[in-house]
Amino acid sequence: MGGWNIIMIGFGASIFIALCYISIPKGPNQTWAITYLAQLHPLITPKLPEGIHHEELKFGTH
Repeated sequence: MGGWNIIMIGFGASIFIALCYISIPKGPNQTWAITYLAQLHPLITPKLPEGIHHEELKFGTH
């Protein structure tokens, strides 16, 4: 098969992605799930200023 296997898998994946894109409902709330999941598990951990600890922010005693 050689390189044809890679080409066929790429073609099949492209067809699958196109069908998924067409079948997704469009509208103003299209990306709400991505935004919600990004808030649940951020890729970059927020950094706190020096001298402030997570416990102080949680209980409001700083």
